[in-house]
Amino acid sequence: MKKQLFDWMQLHEETFSHMAKQIWDNPQLGYEETFASALQQDFLKKEGFDIVTPIGDVQTAFYAQWGSGSPIIGFLGEFDALPGLSQQVSSLYSPVEEAAPGHGCGHNLLGTAGVEAVVALKEVMKLNNLQGTIRYYGCPAEELLSGKSYMARAGVFDDLDVVYTWHPFTFNMTANFSMQALTAIEFYFSGRTAHAAGAPHLGRSALDAVELTNVGANYLREHVPDGSRIHYQITNGGLAPNIVPDKASVYYFLRGANREAVKDLERRLIKVAKGAAMMTETEVHWGIKAGCYDTLPNLTLNEQMLAQWNELPPLSFTEDELAFAKSLQASLDPSVLEGAAQQSFVPNEISKEVLVEQVFHFPQTFRQSMQGSSDLGDVSWIAPLGQVFTTCAPHGVQVHTWQATAAFGSSLGMKGMHYAAKAMAGAAFDSLLNPAVIQKAKEEFMNLRAGKQYECGVPE
Repeated sequence: MKKQLFDWMQLHEETFSHMAKQIWDNPQLGYEETFASALQQDFLKKEGFDIVTPIGDVQTAFYAQWGSGSPIIGFLGEFDALPGLSQQVSSLYSPVEEAAPGHGCGHNLLGTAGVEAVVALKEVMKLNNLQGTIRYYGCPAEELLSGKSYMARAGVFDDLDVVYTWHPFTFNMTANFSMQALTAIEFYFSGRTAHAAGAPHLGRSALDAVELTNVGANYLREHVPDGSRIHYQITNGGLAPNIVPDKASVYYFLRGANREAVKDLERRLIKVAKGAAMMTETEVHWGIKAGCYDTLPNLTLNEQMLAQWNELPPLSFTEDELAFAKSLQASLDPSVLEGAAQQSFVPNEISKEVLVEQVFHFPQTFRQSMQGSSDLGDVSWIAPLGQVFTTCAPHGVQVHTWQATAAFGSSLGMKGMHYAAKAMAGAAFDSLLNPAVIQKAKEEFMNLRAGKQYECGVPE
């Protein structure tokens, strides 16, 4: 039956490559992914899946379900693009449209692999009369770090037994590491306008309050736990230099080891903003835009996906693909290539590679070895979650760059996508036939959670 699964996937690769390329050709930002969401929903509906949408008042969020009974197995997908990363499949910087969005994080691939896996699994379950429920989750706005949080708050992950996902990357590995928790918070200051030259004493500058908040935040950096991150962007700085601004705002990302650490950063930063308002005689209010959790990596499920790769032929690339990868790599500043090799989770063996075909597995869990954040963390606190990364771009290419957009729209990205889809589908298939794997994953999940319950980090 496993051979049936992989044979079906091999035969239908072009269908899903076409879907991924369509989404790459039509990039849309978070909560605006109407093209990708509709494309995947329509395809899955034709394949016999029941569609549930919208979810949590998010119009582009959905899940597609097929089958009945236990176990309930999920696959996570994403499809949002990034601003300003439009790029053709070229090793020279050449936007399709200047300043337009582009798939510089490979979410055109990420979601499509989930669709590929769930449809392939459905075909084999039908052929062999296997019981169980399978779901694909179309998750919006991962780049805004909140799409899955809203879906989680709506309860759509609560009954999952296990869930699988992946991410495009520059080498193949099991994701036995945690990412950081994050709170996104925006402060809005209100003051009093005045002529900046004629009557500055009558003004109460909201922009001054923003800048004092930033000064306070920068002093706060010395007194936070190691590994914490504080980033900000002034989202409104006033209208003109000669007008004392009565409105100004600043948007912060706060990252830490876990929700408790981030909540404490949030508490302290709110005090800083209140102090800035007091100093400038302005008013301040704030809104939480995202509140995602650190990820709980599940070694059981990750090793289960690794086992699929051990059964499959290794990922391989053609001479033309290698030539394209070398030209993309050559477009990087040498310091970027050198810095990529020094990241804590990058194996030493690949520092001189262009396209990495080897699979890497870390047989233990590393806490906080990747400094980014993802709303994936929320799901990992609700159900056991397995994740892998695959080679979809040359070594050294960083996600959120134009080089990544080019790679993820090329055959490099498509090959990595199919490799990930097979790992997820094969692992889910094994879980259907062997409930002991699911039980082991759940026991690991409960130990990692250590009695803590998930509570959405975004207030109602």
